[in-house]
Amino acid sequence: MSENNSEPTRVQWFPGHMAKARRKIAEDLKLVDAVVEIRDARCPDASENADVAAIVERRPRLIVLNRADQADEAATKRWAKHLQSLGFNVLIADSKSGRGVDRFEAAAKITLAEKLERQRARGLTPTARYMVIGIPNVGKSSFINRVAGRRAAVAHDKPGVTRGRQWISAGVGVELLDTPGVLPPKIKTPEAGEFLAFTGAVRDEILDTEALASRLTQLLWARYPERLRERYKFRDGEVPDTDAPLELIARRRGLLISGGELDTERAASVILDEFRAGLLGRVTLEQPPEDDINVE
Repeated sequence: MSENNSEPTRVQWFPGHMAKARRKIAEDLKLVDAVVEIRDARCPDASENADVAAIVERRPRLIVLNRADQADEAATKRWAKHLQSLGFNVLIADSKSGRGVDRFEAAAKITLAEKLERQRARGLTPTARYMVIGIPNVGKSSFINRVAGRRAAVAHDKPGVTRGRQWISAGVGVELLDTPGVLPPKIKTPEAGEFLAFTGAVRDEILDTEALASRLTQLLWARYPERLRERYKFRDGEVPDTDAPLELIARRRGLLISGGELDTERAASVILDEFRAGLLGRVTLEQPPEDDINVE
């Protein structure tokens, strides 16, 4: 069993295939007019690959806050307002239910409104190509599949499975170029690394999952205590932000190993899996800057 640690777990991971994918993105950028960046609505800042963003910065960009069904709705609106204040076009969406996805074609065309209007003025059929980028496990392929109305891109819940060059029709005059999910070579902060690990953007195999799950439990208790109480049936006076938060979950779920000892390893898997599946309700891990939080 891992001892609880109040300090963030440092996460760094940049395998060779991601370096290769980054180079391919830079190479293929010349084929597109704009970029569609998929981010996780639960952690919009942490789920930005600043390294790739620097590569594509000269292209107009539409930011899709995906997995909005799993994020705090009010926080997502504040994030959208903040990103819009930075000059980005923003779409809030949920690939699983399709909510917001029907607005993608219009949002994509607004992102390139000037170019498309020039084409119309010349008597041409307005057409545009967009590169779709995003870190692993933000639902990028699922979003593309939903937009295309078919299984156009490989969808998977493990990081780094989209390969090859794939052009997908996403409406009249709209083509998408899918790219592999790529993590930055250096994650912004230890907290951002944890958020990416919580959401499954980093492989569990390289992490101390008990320490990670303990940190997630403590964060949720600080921000959304009612979610934990309801899901794990905590009793009055039981507080999971102690030195052994996983023991409390294991006790409530009856997770035991031989000899009757609490199985904290299974408890860690339970809370990580249930958080990623949205079973803990709408949760946002990070908030936008304070000066951008006013949303009517």
